[in-house]
Amino acid sequence: MVIERQQLSASVKDVAAAAGVSLGTVSNVLNRPDRVAAATREKVEHAMAELGFVRNESARSLRAGRTRSLAYVMLDAGNPFFTDVAQGIEHAAEGAELSLFLCNSDSRATREATHLEHLEQQRVQGILITPVDPDSPALDAIARRGTPLVIVDRIRKGGAFCSVAVDDVLGGRLAVEHLIDRGHRRVAFVGGPLSIGQVADRYEGARLAWSTAGLPEDDLTLVAGESLTVASGRSAGERLAGIPSARRPTAAFCANDLIALGLLQQATTAGLRVPEQLAIVGYDDIEFAAAAAVPLTSVRQPRQELGRAAADLVLDEASNEAHHHQQVVFTPELVARASTLG
Repeated sequence: MVIERQQLSASVKDVAAAAGVSLGTVSNVLNRPDRVAAATREKVEHAMAELGFVRNESARSLRAGRTRSLAYVMLDAGNPFFTDVAQGIEHAAEGAELSLFLCNSDSRATREATHLEHLEQQRVQGILITPVDPDSPALDAIARRGTPLVIVDRIRKGGAFCSVAVDDVLGGRLAVEHLIDRGHRRVAFVGGPLSIGQVADRYEGARLAWSTAGLPEDDLTLVAGESLTVASGRSAGERLAGIPSARRPTAAFCANDLIALGLLQQATTAGLRVPEQLAIVGYDDIEFAAAAAVPLTSVRQPRQELGRAAADLVLDEASNEAHHHQQVVFTPELVARASTLG
């Protein structure tokens, strides 16, 4: 059997020879096309097409010292919130003619560190990250070595980095104020570990709304879970269903939509009517929230806008010597649906 060797890609020299121009002219067509006469540019582009020329981006990046790419290290690729944020980053990267590397830390610091090490080695133009720990010294080390870095969906005090986040304390207040307005006086906050900044902020907002309404502190119940997943929501649903109806919370505010969807699923399995016996509010307003069997009331975060804003900041830091770090905070809004309205 004869196996033909794949033909090597045409070089810049091949293009120059075929078009009858200098190497400098081909370089200008590739990098500064506005400097080349239209007729000459057309001739060079025709030669490229005929020869099947593919630009050697690796060599170009080696000369420039940076690849034409950004990277986003997301916290949990299984959560649609983060993939929506990634879409916003990708749109901004495309507008700057850059590619985007996507990495998933899976909420593990060791895996995050490995990704960051590889991305530095790849000489990406900038890193966007939803970190396991926003105060990690590893982030400072990356910045000191010269790679622009923006923190996404987290707030880090001190202004050492740009960051883009949502006012989660306000989001928590909006959720519980809505439940109070609907007449609920026994509410559960269903979340993951309070060591996660967003969970703690959303719980703080819930408590502020509760205390402002003058309601007994013991009637706002904390149901903490190990994770921000559908399974964690189902587990919380089993616990709530096991409480006698006279003491059971009549509503639940969940730290994210995945927990809320798991809780909704388990409540239905246990025979609890939503919202008549258990009203449910989620957080993030992912696409699945509106598509649930009982459409889910949720606190909406501007997910793609969050990603675009973060990408714009890292691109500015990479290209602007006068760059100043900014901490951008978006305002959430409550979207009421059948899970609380009946």
